Amino acid sequence: ETRPAGSVRAAPSVRKLAREIGVDIGAVPASSPNAAISAEDVKTYARNLQQGRGPAAATPASPAQGGKLPNFERWGAVSREKMSTVRRLTAENMARARASIPHVTQNDKADITDLETFRKNHAKAAEREGGKLTVTAILVRIVAEGLKKFRQFNASVDVANSEIVYKQYYNVGVAVDTEWGLLVPSIKNADRKGLFEIAAELADLSDRARQRKTTLDELQGGCFTITNLGGIGGTSFSPIVNLPEVAILGVSRARVEPVYIDGEFVARTMMPVSLSYDHRVIDGADAARFARWICDALEQPLTMFLD
Repeated sequence: ETRPAGSVRAAPSVRKLAREIGVDIGAVPASSPNAAISAEDVKTYARNLQQGRGPAAATPASPAQGGKLPNFERWGAVSREKMSTVRRLTAENMARARASIPHVTQNDKADITDLETFRKNHAKAAEREGGKLTVTAILVRIVAEGLKKFRQFNASVDVANSEIVYKQYYNVGVAVDTEWGLLVPSIKNADRKGLFEIAAELADLSDRARQRKTTLDELQGGCFTITNLGGIGGTSFSPIVNLPEVAILGVSRARVEPVYIDGEFVARTMMPVSLSYDHRVIDGADAARFARWICDALEQPLTMFLD
């Protein structure tokens, strides 16, 4: 039960800790009746919230914790199917992430007119190396470079110790839609790999994910996730951050649009991007800069190597 924050007994330093890690002080139970809320109580609550267990889980962490459902048969026939293991784990992880992370989404658009020409010109060479030179493959390389420049996006929140963990490796995950649910294998050390190598590895990982042949190691260790729905459609969306990461980039379908350049409208291929991020670690201005940097890199890829 949440109490008004002003009625809670807690030292100013404890209240500050709760604010910094995104915890509602009014929802934190004291370690003993009538006692003041301690810093350890706040950390324990936050830890339970992040792991989706106990009374601290304010939002259901799994479908089983979603509350009692009505009798749907009252209104007509229904059918029931057991969740697949992948679907069940995805549901639990997404609920846990949504409960513990203060999400914000920054939207932007990238002019990929020239990039599309580049892709077509080098498609055959990529195929000879065993991959497809997709926008996603290019984004993997761009994001890896961006994580070096914007280190707060290559981090995780250690709530228990009130620390931010900054990683010094660059593993980029890519969401793969399978018939069993969503899987996110990661390209390890993407900053050290060329575009054709990334394209081939991404094609292999995606194929094996759809065949349920990915290894546990390939599904772990990601620093940042890309999810591309452009092949399906849509104009923008708000992807949920993949814990314990702090940001995720969503891509929607590119469209030819009139863009005003040098006094006239010209047809350009514009691709929407949606960057969701953990507001405990990343400020809005930094998110806007990072999203724009990604767009600039898509528009003029060589500029990312000039910094």
